[in-house]
Amino acid sequence: MPGHRREAGTVPRPLAVLAGLALAGATAVAVWMLPTRAVEEPAVVASPETAAPSAGPAPAATPTRKAPGTFVAYVDIARDDRPSGGPGHGGQWYLVGHVVAGPDGCTPGWAGRRAPGSAAGVIRRLREQGGDVMAAFGGSAGRDLAARCADPERLAQAYRQVLTAYDLGHAAFEIAAADPGTTARRARAIRALQRETAARGDRLRVTFTFPLTALPPAQMASVLRTTREAGAIVDTVNLLAPIEPQSAPAGRMRRLAIALRDAHAAIARAQGLADPMDAWRRLAITAVLSSPADLSPLDARKLAAFASRRDVAWLSLRGATPRPDVTAALRRPDPAPSTG
Repeated sequence: MPGHRREAGTVPRPLAVLAGLALAGATAVAVWMLPTRAVEEPAVVASPETAAPSAGPAPAATPTRKAPGTFVAYVDIARDDRPSGGPGHGGQWYLVGHVVAGPDGCTPGWAGRRAPGSAAGVIRRLREQGGDVMAAFGGSAGRDLAARCADPERLAQAYRQVLTAYDLGHAAFEIAAADPGTTARRARAIRALQRETAARGDRLRVTFTFPLTALPPAQMASVLRTTREAGAIVDTVNLLAPIEPQSAPAGRMRRLAIALRDAHAAIARAQGLADPMDAWRRLAITAVLSSPADLSPLDARKLAAFASRRDVAWLSLRGATPRPDVTAALRRPDPAPSTG
């Protein structure tokens, strides 16, 4: 992409997406059981081939390069155009949302109301800070375009309109349900766009965002499998992970680790990945906070150590704004705390 876009791995990893967590099980490895030293090198990310996908299953990506950062800031421009996690920096990536369906079902708009080009000022400012942007389609602000627009060609045009307006090389799709019709239309539209960009010698990189506790791993896997079989490439899976409040029963971070492990296993199978580490490199974690106190600095360091050890694509934040030292711990992982 001229000017703004940077080559990346599974997703903007050139580097920046719920109810209380109540998952059963206590035998998985807990976050607090990780080694005391976080991985300091940037994670290796997956980069699928640039050739247009065939009509059959998309090829698995292979790790090819390193990225400069591990944090993606979230910007909900319909509510507040300030990034999560505070000011950005050179190399910062931003997830900007949310593009949803307008009244006719096939016209895109920010929160379903603002025109596709209305975020130009916000995106220009983020890029002037030295970062780059991916757009989030879907989300809580309105109806998913893929659910409302029955024509795959018009759906592809809606996505194309936003991506072209901002010269974007990355797109994130927020998926709340595993409806077969919606999944199939979305996959066909993504496949068409990826073929177009490949024909120009470029590539559209795609993220699927799932709610970790609201959508069972089997349903995540179904969406990913159907998309892959349609010939579209999903580079990264971003898991919206609600953080239990400090008042929750003991083991809150352990329960989060278990949920992430379960989702990882399903994602690996759905993406046809024989190496479990490939699935971790394609997985991002977005901590969702109901209160600023939900994630303490200690919790943040544990989560960052978990992500570093597994070489995940990136970390992010949504919801309430935590203390600055919490965000700093997620941006720049320090040695994981000892728990004795």
